[in-house]
Amino acid sequence: MHVRTALPIMFLALLGSSTLSKPARGELKMEKVAYFNQPNCYKLSNGTVEVIVTTDIGPRIIRYGFVGDTNVFAEVPELKVSTELGEWKPWGGHRLWAAPEAMPRSYSPDNSPIEFKLEGKDMIHLIQPVEPKTGIQKEITVTLAGQGTAVTVHHKLTNRTLWAIDVAPWALTIMKGGGTTILPQEPYRSHDDYVLPARPLVLWHYTDLSDPRWTIGKKFIRLKTEAARKEPQKIGITNKQGWSVYALDQTLFVKRFAYQEGAHYPDYGSNNETYTSESFMEIETLAPLHHLEPGQSAEHLERWSLFKNVNMGASETSLEEAISPLIKRTAQP
Repeated sequence: MHVRTALPIMFLALLGSSTLSKPARGELKMEKVAYFNQPNCYKLSNGTVEVIVTTDIGPRIIRYGFVGDTNVFAEVPELKVSTELGEWKPWGGHRLWAAPEAMPRSYSPDNSPIEFKLEGKDMIHLIQPVEPKTGIQKEITVTLAGQGTAVTVHHKLTNRTLWAIDVAPWALTIMKGGGTTILPQEPYRSHDDYVLPARPLVLWHYTDLSDPRWTIGKKFIRLKTEAARKEPQKIGITNKQGWSVYALDQTLFVKRFAYQEGAHYPDYGSNNETYTSESFMEIETLAPLHHLEPGQSAEHLERWSLFKNVNMGASETSLEEAISPLIKRTAQP
């Protein structure tokens, strides 16, 4: 483990040479770049997609997209929330929190430099200093596949306090506005075949299912952003299908994550949540709650994929025909 000033000379040479050309497709490269008005970012690329993390704040993954194309993540440096712990900023992109949500604990500021460790050309490990007020330490490890669009994101929470805590790793991604979150319904079973419930649908006090941003169908739940609507909307579900999607124009961002049968999840059993307000959209996944003694950790894994030129149409039938083959392609072998 080392801070940003301790890069080996050989690796600095590699970084310097990597800036001279873009990687050919299938060729992994990592380089130090300035991005998001922050000088100490690192870009992982395989010639098809690129991922950019920052070490000036966070841990944060601030960009994911096809090389030379739109960032599917939002960049919102102007937003801020004032709390008893100081000014917290969402920044945009992907972050790690500890569930269940609480004010001010969840909003502990993470606006300072972090430590990091570089692992070859395909992996970077981001380590936040222990939060002074909560005693929680957050870590994110990002691994880019050598080919294609797959990214593996490993999250870790460690209890650095002197007492036990009950928390769950909570991975939140702020998506670029203008798109739609798509969550799967459980597969249909007739009342004649099965009479027990399929899964919880969790509502917040401000959730309004009559809001036109919602489309609740037999196979999918959809939530779209709408810049003119400031009222927030949020739901949580027990997602046993293990995937959720954000569709932006004709680009599809797919999250894959595990569901553990019988585990105790936060928020009345939610392992997948989505939230919107104006152009703000989050896709969130949660691990089960863990009872962590001092020094113990809890971990959570997400796998991401991107697809372009996906024409989903407007109906559930066309949507299913367009995305189902892609979802199957992201399943682990």
